[in-house]
Amino acid sequence: MIKMSKMHKRLCAKSAAMLALSAALPIGAAYADEVAAETAPAASQLETVTVTAQRRKENIRDVPVSVSLLRDEKLDVLVSSGQDIRVLAGKVPSLNVESSNGRTFPRFYIRGYGNTDFNIFASQPVSLIYDDVVQENPILKGYPIFDVAGVEVLRGPQGTLFGRNTPAGVVKFESVKPNLDKIEGYYNVSAATHNTTNFDGAVNVPLSKEWALRFSTLRQHRDDYVDNTFTGQKNALDGYDEHAERVQLLYAPNTMFNALFNVHQRSTTGSARIFYANMIKQGTNDIVDGFDPNKSFTNAPNFQRLRTNGASARLSWDLDGIKLYSITGFEHVGNYVSHGDIDGGTPNGLGPTSPNFIPFQVETAGGITSVKQYSQEFRAESKNAGPLNWQAGVYYFNEDANGFTDNFDTNTHVLTTHLASRQKNSAWATFGSVNYAVNDDFMLRAGLRYTKDKKDFNTVEATNIVQVSPTSADVSKAKVNWDLSGTYKYNKDVNFYGRVATGFRAPSIAPASTSVPVTVADAETITSFEAGIKADLFERRARVAFSLYNYQVKNQQLTVVGGTSNVTRLINAAKTNGRGAELELEGFVTPSLKMSLGGSYNFTEIKDPSLSIATCAQTRCTVTDSLTTGNRAIIDGNPLPQAPKWTITATGRYSIPMENGEFFVFTDWAYRSKINFFLYEATEFTGKAMVEGGLRVGYTWDAGKYEMAVFGRNITDTQRITGAIDFNNRTGFINEPRQFGVQFKGNF
Repeated sequence: MIKMSKMHKRLCAKSAAMLALSAALPIGAAYADEVAAETAPAASQLETVTVTAQRRKENIRDVPVSVSLLRDEKLDVLVSSGQDIRVLAGKVPSLNVESSNGRTFPRFYIRGYGNTDFNIFASQPVSLIYDDVVQENPILKGYPIFDVAGVEVLRGPQGTLFGRNTPAGVVKFESVKPNLDKIEGYYNVSAATHNTTNFDGAVNVPLSKEWALRFSTLRQHRDDYVDNTFTGQKNALDGYDEHAERVQLLYAPNTMFNALFNVHQRSTTGSARIFYANMIKQGTNDIVDGFDPNKSFTNAPNFQRLRTNGASARLSWDLDGIKLYSITGFEHVGNYVSHGDIDGGTPNGLGPTSPNFIPFQVETAGGITSVKQYSQEFRAESKNAGPLNWQAGVYYFNEDANGFTDNFDTNTHVLTTHLASRQKNSAWATFGSVNYAVNDDFMLRAGLRYTKDKKDFNTVEATNIVQVSPTSADVSKAKVNWDLSGTYKYNKDVNFYGRVATGFRAPSIAPASTSVPVTVADAETITSFEAGIKADLFERRARVAFSLYNYQVKNQQLTVVGGTSNVTRLINAAKTNGRGAELELEGFVTPSLKMSLGGSYNFTEIKDPSLSIATCAQTRCTVTDSLTTGNRAIIDGNPLPQAPKWTITATGRYSIPMENGEFFVFTDWAYRSKINFFLYEATEFTGKAMVEGGLRVGYTWDAGKYEMAVFGRNITDTQRITGAIDFNNRTGFINEPRQFGVQFKGNF
């Protein structure tokens, strides 16, 4: 172990109490074509963190936005067991990710602000951007994490610089880029519980002095391990097979121009989400006695299929005093279907006292026959040596989405109703921002964006459905958004910042059903205030970021799901208020022990006395809201769904130098407080607080070139209800099971 100096010991003693709480703000970036090489930190010093939150490479301390970035070990650990993008939930402050569709169709929330809508045309206020291309349709947002340089989470409205529909924030992925220097790459293999296997790897090949190629791939598998007690089949459900590939080609003939071409695809097959009938004990939010997650009473086909592909071209010109960018993107969903037993039980031959009894059958399939998305951005940024710099650009987006919803007779599995819909969405925007250094210590930034958004929605086929008008909708909206921020450098290590920003989400449309017409939610807007401090401490042995925020959403789009039937309906709430705080802290407690802490407090409240919605069917839940004379719940004053008030994440890494390498122990933990599943409040439909932890013990050698480790995810075997349906008893679904496994990684 390295011997500490007396000064180092005194510093550690002063900071140990604080840093013992620490949880990594895993921020830092080495984006090949965007981030300059960084000077290696001294022993027990944190690396300089560089992000592109403002579309320029900057030290995170100088960025007047609450931003986190996951990278390196903290990101690798999360995906080591074959998990999908939902694993990011709670790993940085104020971020939640969940899904009622399993590995597909993730739903993102930042600061409690998101959208629970599960229809395939749903829009979300959190924008996901992969390699500078907006992934608008929720199906596109689930692309797996592999060969990624970093994942940035930007909180609050980001519309003046990024894509579209970003009032809650942005989750931004950046792939590792090709380079012209040498042949290199990595491979990563793991095997875990339920025969879960994960392989990902990449190879970088310089083709000439001007061309380089990087090929990346992912293979994931899990055996079916859940028994179907209805059919008597063992190991029938909850497995998956996933593979994805990405090919990037870099052309850099000189220092003034480069072009990066990206082609990617994803293919997924396996089980749809498993629903467990009556898993919630009436009058409580407890799981019923005797519940076994490895047994499901599924009396209908259960499967998912998904195939997506896309391509992009990112061109840049570095001219005298200015840089120009062109980013062209195409995304395609060629086939998606999710078919499942939504109720998780059956009324046939069962009495009401049976744990698998449900009042009526619900076997459905939803999917996409085609989504084609085109986007184009042209952007210019200045390179002035003086106090004034700027960015400006134009953005165009076009989407053509075709989807369907089917219902089946559960006894025969014959199609009974079929509804097919089509939505065309086009949008364009102009945007710009200005940075002005008032002096060496004070920087002002301002941004402006004009957006025009149009949607045309039509029901194209309705088989055995008597529809309620309207069956189509055309909406269009234009909006100007802006932001203003300032950064004050208190000294070389401490910055204060403040920001006020507005955001906009275009109108949304939900398909019709047998009992519900096409519904439209008008555009929503947000005004957000934020202030914070970012600092390096103890000669860069620690780092802290703290922010306070307050926002108000006007005309917020809300999704009413379930109630008396398996449908979604859109409404607008007059206002939603949100406020809270975020803390991120990391540092070296000793030269061998690095710890980190992240946490957030997110308070949300719907403010609209006129809003009331239908509650659970068959009076099988305990509604705690005030009710109207028609037994509808008044949701004024309720928090937003899937919005925990508290989240905490913590990590720790202890290393022991060995003769030829390093032995290490790494652990990570995430906590969230209770959540509401729906807009109304009911005892049964309140998810309990949840803690999940991971552990990794391993050995690295040959200067980090090779690593062997054993790992565990959800090591305490925490079991929590994470979502429910309310129209057919107290059916729910749960979090991922505990896993243990081994992993080998190599670099070349």
